Amino acid sequence: MNEANGFWLYDLRVETVLDGRTPVCRHVEGEHFSVRGENLRFEADTQISMYALAALLPLLPAKQRLTDPSDWMSTDAEVACPDPHCGGRFRIIREDKRWFSHAETTGLPEQRDTPYWQKDTAS
Repeated sequence: MNEANGFWLYDLRVETVLDGRTPVCRHVEGEHFSVRGENLRFEADTQISMYALAALLPLLPAKQRLTDPSDWMSTDAEVACPDPHCGGRFRIIREDKRWFSHAETTGLPEQRDTPYWQKDTAS
């Protein structure tokens, strides 16, 4: 793969953790969703508060990127529920890395190829 023509993103798993804390919002220990490229993937019956999701969303693209091992984005993994009285936390776990071609992800017409999501039927 030519590194100049694409980029790596981590697949993420975002898991609810309580560690004995009491939630105020509906947070169920172990419930999770995945991030693959730009897509959020939820299993059947998985639910997440829209307020908690709003707190998580700005961090997910940064967490997908390769970062220096000493960068806090590489080391800090838990995000608190935005309700200050809630004990819910969300652990963002980096999993496998996935290669994305620039031509499959760009909006620039002269550089565009078939979108990755039309080619990637296995995941």
